[in-house]
Amino acid sequence: MPAKPAGSFFNITTPLRSLSCRFEAKSARKRTRSVLASAGGMENDDERDRLNWLSHVIIGAALRVHSELGPGMLESAYELCLMFELIEQGLRVERQKPFPLVYRGHRLDCGYRVDMIVEDGVVIEVKAIERLERVHRAQLLSYLRQLKLKLGLLINFNVVRLKEGIRRFAL
Repeated sequence: MPAKPAGSFFNITTPLRSLSCRFEAKSARKRTRSVLASAGGMENDDERDRLNWLSHVIIGAALRVHSELGPGMLESAYELCLMFELIEQGLRVERQKPFPLVYRGHRLDCGYRVDMIVEDGVVIEVKAIERLERVHRAQLLSYLRQLKLKLGLLINFNVVRLKEGIRRFAL
């Protein structure tokens, strides 16, 4: 079973996969780490490629979660399962990370928390609602600006086909 990353809320007490799947997961983590390691010292095109690759991996993980759980669960369940899938891929994930609001050069603790940040590059906002509204888009774009990140995914799991619940935003 993968080691528990520092600072996460991830806790699984029983193994969910067979031994052979663990070896597959280890090789997937090695591939993921090698791609991320080769991305060091990047320029703009390399950074764009890295973010595109990360969003591809994240969307694939979200599709696996949705195919397993379907619509109708709580947002927190989808969030935790998505985190599990991303960690299985060898990605570094921060869940429910607090961040301050920077106003006129001052850091103000307003209680903001981003659902997930993957590899210090992609913000994920998880929803389980009837439909996405403009306020959800504004929320994600504000998080991207405050965190000085370029890519965000807004994922609504409460849909029949997840493709209809994914929105990708880039600054």
